[in-house]
Amino acid sequence: MKHISFPSSLHAMVAGLLLSNPAQAVHDVAPAAGADLPKPAIAVIAQGENAKDESAKDGSTADTSPAGKPVVYQVFTRLYGNKQTNNRPWGTKEDNGVGKFSDIDDTALDSIRELGVSHIWYTGVPQHALLGDYSAYGIDNDDADVVKGRAGSPYAVKDYYNVDPDLADDPAKRLQEFEALIARTHKHGMRVIMDIVPNHVARRYHSSNNPAGVSDFGAGDDTSVEYARHNNFYYVVGKAFEVPDTQAAPHTTPQATTEVTTEVAAGDTGRPHGDGQFAEMPAKWTGNGSRLAKPAANDWYETVKINYGVRPDGSRDFPPLPADFALKTAAEHYAFWLAQDSDKIPDAWKKFRDISQFWLAKGVDGFRYDMAEMVPVEFWSYLNSQIKHTNPDAFLLAEVYNPALYRDYIHLGKMDYLYDKVDLYDTLRAVVQAKAGTAEIAAAQAKVMDIEAHLLHFLENHDEQRIASPEFLNTATGNAFAALPAMTVSATLGSSPTLVYFGQEVGEDGSENAGFGQPSRTSIFDYIGVPAHQRWMNGGKFDGGQSTPAEKRLRDYYLRLLNLSRSAPALSGEYYSLDAANRGGDAKTAYDASTFAFARYKDTQKLVILSNFDKAGSKRLALRLPAELIARWQLPDGSYPLKDLLQQHVAELTVTKGLGSILLELAPLASAVLEIPHKP
Repeated sequence: MKHISFPSSLHAMVAGLLLSNPAQAVHDVAPAAGADLPKPAIAVIAQGENAKDESAKDGSTADTSPAGKPVVYQVFTRLYGNKQTNNRPWGTKEDNGVGKFSDIDDTALDSIRELGVSHIWYTGVPQHALLGDYSAYGIDNDDADVVKGRAGSPYAVKDYYNVDPDLADDPAKRLQEFEALIARTHKHGMRVIMDIVPNHVARRYHSSNNPAGVSDFGAGDDTSVEYARHNNFYYVVGKAFEVPDTQAAPHTTPQATTEVTTEVAAGDTGRPHGDGQFAEMPAKWTGNGSRLAKPAANDWYETVKINYGVRPDGSRDFPPLPADFALKTAAEHYAFWLAQDSDKIPDAWKKFRDISQFWLAKGVDGFRYDMAEMVPVEFWSYLNSQIKHTNPDAFLLAEVYNPALYRDYIHLGKMDYLYDKVDLYDTLRAVVQAKAGTAEIAAAQAKVMDIEAHLLHFLENHDEQRIASPEFLNTATGNAFAALPAMTVSATLGSSPTLVYFGQEVGEDGSENAGFGQPSRTSIFDYIGVPAHQRWMNGGKFDGGQSTPAEKRLRDYYLRLLNLSRSAPALSGEYYSLDAANRGGDAKTAYDASTFAFARYKDTQKLVILSNFDKAGSKRLALRLPAELIARWQLPDGSYPLKDLLQQHVAELTVTKGLGSILLELAPLASAVLEIPHKP
């Protein structure tokens, strides 16, 4: 949820409203799994290593590594380079600082690339509503009554053809500064992803940079009707918008200062005050689908919903896709839409087509789509097939939370990847909290085996609680090391990409009280610092010079794991569950509800992966490899010394009469990635 910090379960509630579909930092004393990790010889993927020398549009070298699977690093751009550590609740950018495009310099990009990253998702780049005076640069000021936080929600976009002025050293040249960041990222062998928010825009959308022939959202709407195919918005005819009854502003204590900021009166360090008035006549439907002229405080009241040709009764006002188009290629989808009567294509579709093409021309390599399931799948067929026509290698990632829709959005909507949130993320979190056994992981993976290559895995992003927070663990204190078995499984279970949120690799716990955004999630609405990341950043050196020993050990683990995820051929190959074969009936093995094992393989590599989720107890395992797997691998009887690619456990595979057995002891929270040699 992008608009207010609600529990994840609210996603399911919101889905029912839609028209379009019927805290504690890493401890210096870390647990055993984080202590003095041995250093196996895993090569860090350097610029150009295992990559084709392929020229990007801007003349730089774009990473096209054929080996392995993508690793996506999410950078919240406003926060990433911020070096100020005041962290005053509701602080202004003068109080708490703000990161810039220029902070993500060559040194920063080297640090990211070292983690094995192939794609950087720069979050919060499009110009959005905020509380700051940029009128000198031709930007209209925003109204505090429809802005969340001081920095504003990055998902309340007010100009799709420009970027957030907060991020620029010179706001007049903000677009050029982002273009320079794109070029720098390409030079370092990584690709660029940015957000497109298709379901809604800021309540007061206005672009100062529209290309020739492009008009603002809503500029041509007939506001006398609730709905028309080419209207960009829905209207509450005859009624003016009313500001919702939000929480009363907290008591503020004046400071001994005469400083006056552009956002608030002198001495006011509390929540920004609106006047309860915002002129909008007639009122528009709110972003989450509320049809009230006065939305509720928990509605996405800072945004308005885009009309994609779905009538208020839910019927469709655009050409349907033929029944067999789930089997068609993106090129065939493109040809279908090219053949349609242009007047039957809703105007909003064309606007987002133009927006995506604008950014592709700037060198952006892909998009992350916010709340994609709130938009009809036919639109995605239209948009994504056009994007793939322009750039067949574009990386297209969608936020979809309803598993019943996964296959439609992949096959009909031509998405490359969807969040694997409702199944895998939720299951792994439950296992970490000891609310579920590891057998649930195998069950979750079995449900999606036909589409597993399209389901992006993560344990953190800007919506979710930090895994180092007490709230994630549901304990009194946080512990980033407690999630390492889950992260290992997340990164190696499937052949789809792995996502890491900046600061995750050094145990950021999100404990700051930022103002609008509350602790456990790093706030996306406020000006705030990210302490564990800032310690790694070390004033711009990005060398961990201020990091604790535990933070450095944690990052070292992530470096090994993510490079392994990126480079190991087997992790792009077949999956074989070892879970059922190792449960019950054998007193010799400690395999239980806190242990999980599976195999991954290709002709060139065979791996067995084991994790111990137990926070206190070691596991002495006699892991069984079934005859079916041994036969697939064509392993004759004999003994096979195993190489651990992650933590250098010592282990051996014994094959006797076509059955395999691995003896191994796993410390609490430890994992092993065991490589099988070709010959005994």
